[in-house]
Amino acid sequence: MGGRRTIRGVVIVATAIAITAVAVAPLVLHWLTNQPDQRLVDLDVYRSGGQAVLRGAPVYDFLTQPPQLLPFTYPTFAVLLAVPLALVPWTAAQWLWTGLIFAAMALVVRYSFARLLGRIRPWAPIAVGVLVALCAYAMPLRDQVRFGQVDIMLVAMCVADVAPGRTRWPRGVLVGLATAIKLVPGVFVIYFLVTGRRREAINAAFAAVAATLLTFLVLPGDSVDYWFRALFDSDRLGSNTGTTNQSIRGMLLRLYWPDAVTSLIWLVCVAIVAYLGFRAARAAWRDGDEIRGIAITGLIQVLVSPVSWIHHLAWLVVILGAIVGDGRDLRRIALAAGAWLFYVLQVPWWGITMLAHHIGPRFLGRIVQDAYGLGALALLVVLWRIRRSAMDSQSDGPDTSRNKPRVGTLNS
Repeated sequence: MGGRRTIRGVVIVATAIAITAVAVAPLVLHWLTNQPDQRLVDLDVYRSGGQAVLRGAPVYDFLTQPPQLLPFTYPTFAVLLAVPLALVPWTAAQWLWTGLIFAAMALVVRYSFARLLGRIRPWAPIAVGVLVALCAYAMPLRDQVRFGQVDIMLVAMCVADVAPGRTRWPRGVLVGLATAIKLVPGVFVIYFLVTGRRREAINAAFAAVAATLLTFLVLPGDSVDYWFRALFDSDRLGSNTGTTNQSIRGMLLRLYWPDAVTSLIWLVCVAIVAYLGFRAARAAWRDGDEIRGIAITGLIQVLVSPVSWIHHLAWLVVILGAIVGDGRDLRRIALAAGAWLFYVLQVPWWGITMLAHHIGPRFLGRIVQDAYGLGALALLVVLWRIRRSAMDSQSDGPDTSRNKPRVGTLNS
């Protein structure tokens, strides 16, 4: 009997992998075989940073090859982690990185849809494969492959650190390391604090500071250059007014109001979104719905950051899982399907077309151009208003003992 179960399990897992591979093959092959100078351009930045370290060149002075001419923009700890990429051939680095993207996506799906997967446990691997394939075609996830981005890996680190009932490491360490790589995951330190988890917040802060100080010892010149110069140059990130910047600040910049007015309105909006957002995240945690709290915190990160490119919305996987819940409510499934479709369609570029060809009122074109950012605001409201099903309401609250999985989690 045990042998049959093992064989069945292997077959199910193999089927899940095959489904995912076949479904995402057109996406992967398209972006890994397009024009060489357009191929995984952000991965090229990471790898070039690692090469700069190996040859002793200043990390924050180089630009990648034309026509991209992109600088390294992450903290110095990130460039240390990029050194292994410089040690393998470019083609191998592309395939390895793409594999890591989908592995991270599968991990995020596993936790984000845990309540649904728990109801179909024998067939959960196939469901994970299908969900990964579907999520991969939403633009924020599609861009992970297109650009060779790191966002979904950072999402996976944060989710794996926060969502499980128990962890094999001091909780908060992965959040801290993710913060040392790209700063913005530091929003989860605030999430730990507002949910009364001071030890986890301290762990995260300690890990981030330790990784940063370690980098100062290894790369002192580059560390000083980043923390006292490059960090404050937002133009290094690209055009802040571009359509791909879907943060609140990006949407305001595209109105082309005076800088002082834009900055004031942005700070007010940031304060409101952060205050209401963290209240909603704390309420979700009190309900025992950690995944919803994580999803809300991820949205806060995207909205309040000065620059949030579309691929920063990799949190969409967690958001969809939080909306679907255990899959018993057809309205929630329909809502998640609608949100997924919205981010599959390239709606902001419809706005560009409207503006370029003077289709409809100009303000309407701007609204469509800002669709993904406005959609993030709408999803924040949706997640705030979602209530647990009657079955979930029987729960006593968050699992403070960590001895059992909370609503929306799997044991690690």
